Amino acid sequence: MADSGIHIKPENKGKFTASSKAAGQSVQQHASSVLNNPKASKKQKQRAQFAKNARKWKHRGSKRK
Repeated sequence: MADSGIHIKPENKGKFTASSKAAGQSVQQHASSVLNNPKASKKQKQRAQFAKNARKWKHRGSKRK
């Protein structure tokens, strides 16, 4: 299988998901609210944009079309 070229450090995996759960939102809702928030940190905005981009990818084992 081909390597996607995207590597997330193990200590950073799940940080944005944890942030969205703490905010009481889905990951996509939280990504939108972070990107629209001028006070959000640069790192949080990067994670939000990554989440929005990753939604479009074909994930293994996913039932999404």
